[in-house]
Amino acid sequence: MASLFLASFSPAQQKPVAIKGGKVLTVSHGVIENGVVLFENGKITAVGAAGSVSIPKDARVVDATGMTVYPGLIDSETALGLTEISAEDMTNDLLEPSDEIMPHMHVYDAFHAESALIPVTRLNGITNAIVAPASRDTIPGQDSFIQLDGKSQTDYLLVRDIAMPLNFTGEQRRNERGERKFPSTRMGLAAQMRQAFLDAQDYAQKWSDFEKKKADYDKGKSDSSSDSAKPADKDKDTKKQPPNPPKRDLKLEALLPYLQGKKPIVLAAEESSDLQAAVNLAHEFNLKFILNHISHSQSVLDYVASLKVPVIVGPIYESPKPEERFDAVYSLPAQLYKRGVKIVIASYDSHNARNLPYAAGFAAGFGLPYDEALKSITLNAAEVWGVADKLGSLDPGKTANVVLSTGDPLDVKTDVRMVFINGNDIPMTSRQTRLRDEYSAK
Repeated sequence: MASLFLASFSPAQQKPVAIKGGKVLTVSHGVIENGVVLFENGKITAVGAAGSVSIPKDARVVDATGMTVYPGLIDSETALGLTEISAEDMTNDLLEPSDEIMPHMHVYDAFHAESALIPVTRLNGITNAIVAPASRDTIPGQDSFIQLDGKSQTDYLLVRDIAMPLNFTGEQRRNERGERKFPSTRMGLAAQMRQAFLDAQDYAQKWSDFEKKKADYDKGKSDSSSDSAKPADKDKDTKKQPPNPPKRDLKLEALLPYLQGKKPIVLAAEESSDLQAAVNLAHEFNLKFILNHISHSQSVLDYVASLKVPVIVGPIYESPKPEERFDAVYSLPAQLYKRGVKIVIASYDSHNARNLPYAAGFAAGFGLPYDEALKSITLNAAEVWGVADKLGSLDPGKTANVVLSTGDPLDVKTDVRMVFINGNDIPMTSRQTRLRDEYSAK
């Protein structure tokens, strides 16, 4: 039974692959009704109408007649590789509860590439995902961007520390079971985060001062050694001691790339008051940010649009508040799109991350244009995470993450028949299919 928990790894691409005759959803440049997608050495080399693409003689040809071909899907928030069995604590590395502010935590240190949940997810066409820690801390660590295939953890982890969550939903208050711990209010959450960023700024200044003093010391030492000064002067210079560096603080050090705008914060809020408080904090420290959730902020969507930042939407199946319309959460992607906001959709799941395309389909059913719904889990996501030069659409030069299915990728009735990741043909097996096969014959 132990083998049922092991992921299946695909062999490296041995020769060119041509998928021909299918309906090709390029995402970036429309639909090709009878198209060809050619890839070699893990890269897409040609995409076009049948007859316009030259197929090498040694290529493996996949007949996609009556099928749909599209780029691998991207889930913009999961806990894949951090959890296995929800009820068993030993299989969960979702959160470090010892402190609210833990920016120096890295999900890649806990990522489990052999998770049985990964093959289950990729069998429905999801080829890439953001892995994030749980949201019960304000700053719980840093996210990684993964590929759902490889021989080892290294192959899976495409971008380590790609972004950092900053959660301000009220869930982070320390008031469980009557314990009186700080912070127990939203005021406390904001004060704690503000102090962390101020401390990081002070830490950066100390290192800057040290580097300046060290440069001055090195320059003085160099000048002294080459100068023809009197011996007494030389003796005086040699007695000058080099400056001592500040003590390293991993927590503050981890915040610096975000304070410097080199990486984005993923700013999570749900209701309008939380959203505006969190955004004010981000603006106070000039943080580059992506909005997350905002599920119940319909009253301030014009304000959201004025921020001109991307928004990660979901979970789309969340129930509305008593004072909201029945479709408030379902129609949120469409409302944001109408205001010019770039949206991406996430599953916020692991065991059911495979349902990502249906969340996009749900958004399309409540007003989001179909093309935008597909972009929200392909090209838009690739652009938001800075990997659009490699992923998100079927274009020459991009990574050959390609899916072949029986129909519309956003339709629950569609079956995925083939998945290629980095040009490799992924085994269409998982723990679930093996259990099915084992017991269905009995």
